[in-house]
Amino acid sequence: MDLNAVRMLVQVAEARSFTVAAGQLGISQSGLSRAVGRLEAELGVRLLHRTTRNVSLTPDGRQFVDHCTPLLCGLEDAERRLADRPCTPSGVLKLTAPSMFGRKVLVPLAGQLMAAHPQLQFELVLNDRLVDLVEEGFDAALRTGPISDVRMVARPLRPLHWVTVASPDYIARHGAPTTVDALHEHVCLAVRNLRSGRLVDWQFREGDGLREFTPPARMVFDSGDPLVEGALAGVGIVQVMDFAVADALGDGRLQRVLQPFEGRSRALSLVYPPSRQASPKLKVLAEALLAGHW
Repeated sequence: MDLNAVRMLVQVAEARSFTVAAGQLGISQSGLSRAVGRLEAELGVRLLHRTTRNVSLTPDGRQFVDHCTPLLCGLEDAERRLADRPCTPSGVLKLTAPSMFGRKVLVPLAGQLMAAHPQLQFELVLNDRLVDLVEEGFDAALRTGPISDVRMVARPLRPLHWVTVASPDYIARHGAPTTVDALHEHVCLAVRNLRSGRLVDWQFREGDGLREFTPPARMVFDSGDPLVEGALAGVGIVQVMDFAVADALGDGRLQRVLQPFEGRSRALSLVYPPSRQASPKLKVLAEALLAGHW
């Protein structure tokens, strides 16, 4: 079996396009198509669905790629060791992450990794846009919620938890709410979902489930980033993810309220194409994130 053809198939599967994959591999589209065609003929099965708009794996193709990708990564690692190539993290690691998580967690973490590995560089795209990792040349992404792209490897990280917080100054002036309904007597800062036009609900544990609560907001933002600044300024109460206020809670600039009712959480994953999983620079990032010191 032609291992180069298998590598080409994996690249096409990740890119979902012969044109994109050919550009990434530096070969002609026709040559790439012929190589995959010969592999299909050798195996006696159809590996790809081809349409005018995109390319996708058949069930047989998905099974084949899932089994071959770890083997290819193992071969690449063996090649590096035999060639005595440096396995230290080096080069540019291009990542995308939600804005607030990127600023609060990823930027400091990247700084620590660059100090430990002088040849490592980062390119960070920090916004909430769902990028195409392969087509846009990203090594990995930090994503919340369920991961639906079956082409990608998704490594679960520590889940994100929501906390409800206010500044000591605000609490001194207005008191701290002791029940969820008491929030109606307080100044709340919230976010409007620009797609639905509705305020983003807060959630609290109630019995064995979660209660959706629309905050009586006196100040509304178009994203979650300014919430922390509003709370620190003593404007009102906010509900945000724990990582966003970990430092402020640690030094007393913010305090948790309604802590007995906390319960909302969201999955967080490091997502990357299978072809990247043997990358030394991605490995050190994954290890740092999995350590969970953030």
